[in-house]
Amino acid sequence: MSKPGNWVGAVRTFASDVTEGFLEIIHNSFALIGLAVAFAVVALVAKPELRTQGEAQLRDWLQERHVAVVGYTPEPEAIERTTAANPKELPKEQAAVAYWISKKYKVAAEPIAAIVAEAFELGTQQRIDPTLILAIMAVESSFNPFAQSSVGAQGLMQVMTKVHTDKYENFGGNHAAFDPLSNLRVGVAILKDYIRITGSVEGALKYYVGAANLNSDGGYASKVMAEHRRLRQVAGSTTPTTSTRPALVAKRLITPEAAQATEAVAASNVHDDATLARSSNL
Repeated sequence: MSKPGNWVGAVRTFASDVTEGFLEIIHNSFALIGLAVAFAVVALVAKPELRTQGEAQLRDWLQERHVAVVGYTPEPEAIERTTAANPKELPKEQAAVAYWISKKYKVAAEPIAAIVAEAFELGTQQRIDPTLILAIMAVESSFNPFAQSSVGAQGLMQVMTKVHTDKYENFGGNHAAFDPLSNLRVGVAILKDYIRITGSVEGALKYYVGAANLNSDGGYASKVMAEHRRLRQVAGSTTPTTSTRPALVAKRLITPEAAQATEAVAASNVHDDATLARSSNL
């Protein structure tokens, strides 16, 4: 029969051997992992496409995990598509107009601020009173960028998209009619053409509403001009008036050829039943 001391010593020896073996295994495992990582790094450096592929897979996995947690796909670039601005950062007259429109038409001040700023910039470029541009939007759509009439006029400026398809080509196609700034730019370009052709704002508005070939525009121009006066008053009458230069140019163009061009434009913008439909709703 073995002595107790020998038995205890044997257990200690066994435990020591197991511990040393376990530590050696761990050490060797870490060494193997280190070698694997080193080889992986070398492979990624030698073949950048593997690194790119790995990064893409990791990114996709992280996004899938995030979607699983929050329930939707994150879009950090969404803010770049937003049409909005801080009204407090606008010049005094523009801020006053933005807040007034926001209150009267019950729309948020931030998107209206961006629209007002764009209208003032376009007005300066095209030599059209910005408050006239805003007045047209007020009458046409009440500042609803998704408005559509029964005859197909769309967006803030209620442009007849099917008639002016070519003008949306530079904005990516007809669906840009519902992008506030794209619709605004197209509408202003059309208005400028009509001012040039007719020689007056009132004449241009008659064309704009599609009443060029009618005796009356159903009160459309009067309604726009009344809103225009209110907006100018809100702005403190600091905005420039519509330039008279287009009218002078238009008068010089009143030749047989210009008359034919005028008729052609008028014909291209007759909205079939749109004229009567829109005028009756004013």
